[in-house]
Amino acid sequence: MTYLITGGAGFIGSNFVKYMLATHPDAKLIVYDALTYAGNLGTLAEELKNPRVTFVKGDICDRDMTEKVFSDYEIEYVVNFAAESHVDRSIENPQLFLQVNVLGTQNLLDTAKKYWTTGKDENNYPIWREGVKYLQVSTDEVYGSLGEEGFFTETTPLDPRSPYSAAKAGGDLIVRAYGETYRMPVNITRCSNNYGPYHFPEKLIPLIIRNILAGKQLPVYGDGSNVRDWLYVEDHCKAIDAVLHRGRLDEVYNIGGHNEEKNIEIVRLVIKTIREIMEKEPKYREVLKKKEITADGTIDISWINDDLISFVKDRQGHDQRYAIDPTKISEELGWLPETTFDEGIVKTIYWYLDNQQWVEEVTSGDYMKYYEQMYHNR
Repeated sequence: MTYLITGGAGFIGSNFVKYMLATHPDAKLIVYDALTYAGNLGTLAEELKNPRVTFVKGDICDRDMTEKVFSDYEIEYVVNFAAESHVDRSIENPQLFLQVNVLGTQNLLDTAKKYWTTGKDENNYPIWREGVKYLQVSTDEVYGSLGEEGFFTETTPLDPRSPYSAAKAGGDLIVRAYGETYRMPVNITRCSNNYGPYHFPEKLIPLIIRNILAGKQLPVYGDGSNVRDWLYVEDHCKAIDAVLHRGRLDEVYNIGGHNEEKNIEIVRLVIKTIREIMEKEPKYREVLKKKEITADGTIDISWINDDLISFVKDRQGHDQRYAIDPTKISEELGWLPETTFDEGIVKTIYWYLDNQQWVEEVTSGDYMKYYEQMYHNR
């Protein structure tokens, strides 16, 4: 089976590539990525040595490139991770998010339709090649914001509040339209906040880890009371795999982690966990950029505490709470999140401590300009 994995050099996409190689020995993977600031081929350095993996540099908005990929390879599955994905950046440049998340999605669908249909039936509907499917990886943010209680389900009305979530909702609706209008075999998955290895440091958890190691302040929007449901990225990959191969056509599946936490509590937990690790395993103190030597000759870590927290002006249109009900995927496909947040955050922190070279590579250049622009003088 040949899979086109768009956005495959990004955070979730690259983890999905690793997962598929490990669990599907017959899978051939075409990794398609524009390699913008959040895409990094270093993430897939080992995987790209595998003869079952082919990398193609390209933008999902580029019709010539997407057609070339479908022409060169007999694609059976498309898993679309490609998206502009950060709310802050969407506030600065909404048009870019619409171009990629809506028009790019439509371009992928149209290209797949051209190469996956073999004619029309008596009612003028396209006849689809057997065994093909398009899966759109979306987000719970398309549902808007929750109060203190309740959960998003697949029937929750779409109510996006930011240019990012509006663009993702637009992409979802285009996918749904192709499923209804052309009977295209599609699925949509909507996940809660992912975390884990290879997460780009514009996002909360890797940003906090990186700033702690650098001895920098930890920017927290507003009072930090916003609540998110956290999903370990490998659990998400398993859910996508289940929907791709066993999900009912034209269905939406919500993928949640059952790990609701306030942002401020996440930040405090990361501070506490990093300090505990460095107390138990002093070797990790060497990764600190801020090195102060104590009287006994060791690297001081007393400054790793909640005083690093710096509350900044809240984001425009900041949703208060997200929480997903994954009952449908659990009952239909037998998927449940396997990683508790307490387990996952420790695994994630250890990964970042052990992979500082990767962090340095992805945070050079354009990202640092973006970081200064977003958080300077807030």
